[in-house]
Amino acid sequence: MENANDTTEINFILLGLFKHTPIHLFLFSMVLLFFLTSLMGNALMIVLIHEDPRLHTPMFFLLSQLSVMDMMLVSTIVPKMAVNYLMGTRSISPAGCGAQIFLFLTLGGGECFLLAAMAYDRYVAICHPLRYHILMNQKLCLHMTAGSWLLGGVDGLMQAGATLSFPYCHSREINHFFCEAPTLVRLACADTMFFELFMYVCCVLMLLIPLSLILASYSLILAAVLRMQSTAAQKKAFATCSSHLAVVGLFYGAIIFIYMRPKSYHSVAYDKVISAFYTIFTPVLNPLIYSVRNKEVKGALRKWLEKHFLGHLQ
Repeated sequence: MENANDTTEINFILLGLFKHTPIHLFLFSMVLLFFLTSLMGNALMIVLIHEDPRLHTPMFFLLSQLSVMDMMLVSTIVPKMAVNYLMGTRSISPAGCGAQIFLFLTLGGGECFLLAAMAYDRYVAICHPLRYHILMNQKLCLHMTAGSWLLGGVDGLMQAGATLSFPYCHSREINHFFCEAPTLVRLACADTMFFELFMYVCCVLMLLIPLSLILASYSLILAAVLRMQSTAAQKKAFATCSSHLAVVGLFYGAIIFIYMRPKSYHSVAYDKVISAFYTIFTPVLNPLIYSVRNKEVKGALRKWLEKHFLGHLQ
C-alpha cells in the first residue's frame, strides 16, 4: 500500500474533459468516433498517395507527411484520455506526461513548418509553372520535410525537458485532458517567469515565422492570379489554394488563440475546448478538406475503390 501511495503522489492527475454523465458519455463517444475517423481518413490518404502514380508529386508527398503527423497527434492524446475515462483513473506518470509534451510540440511545430513548405509549393506551382519540377525537386522536398520534423523535435525536446525539471511540490492536478506545457508550468512551485518567457519566444519562432512565410507565399500568389487574363485560370489557381488556406486557418487560428494570448485572457474551460478542436477535430477535417476540393484525390479514391472493392463484387 505504501508503494501505491508513493506512486500516486509522484504521478500527475489529469482532470480530463468529460464527467460520468449521459451527455458527457455521448460527447466522449463522439470524440472516439472522430479519433477513428481521423486514423482511417489519414491512413487512406497515405495509401492513395503511395499507390496512385498521378499523386507522386511534391504537393502530395508533403500532404502525406501532414497525414502522418495528424495520425500521430491524435494517437498521442486520445488513447490515454479514453483509457483514463473508461477505467475511472486519472493519473499519468511524469514520463508519460513528458512524452505527451514532447510528441505534441514535435508534431505541432512540425506541422507549422510543413504547412509553410506546402505554401511554397503552391507558390512555385502557380507563379513558376514551367520551372516547377526544377524548383520543387525531390531533394528540396525531402530537406523541407526533414527540417520540419527536426525543428519540431528540437522545440519539443527543449520544452518537455525544461517543464519536467521544475519541482511540483503542491497540487499535481492538471485541469486538462492531456499534458500541455503551459498548463503544467502553472503547477510548479518555483519561479517560472524566465521559462514562460522562453516558451513565449519559442511560440513566436515556431508559429509566426512559418505563418509569415505562408502569408508571403500567398501574397505573391494573389498578385500573380490577379495578373492572369483568363478567368478559368484564376478559378483553377484559387481552387488549388483554397484547401490549403482552410487547413492553415483552422490550425493556426486555434494554436495562436491558445499560446499567444496574454495570461489575463486565459480561461481553463475555453482552453480545453480550443485544444480539443485542434488536437482532435482538425486532424479529421484535413483529409476531408483535401479530398473534397481536389479532383486528383477524388479520382485516386474512385480508382482505389474500384480495384479493391467493386472489382471483387463483379
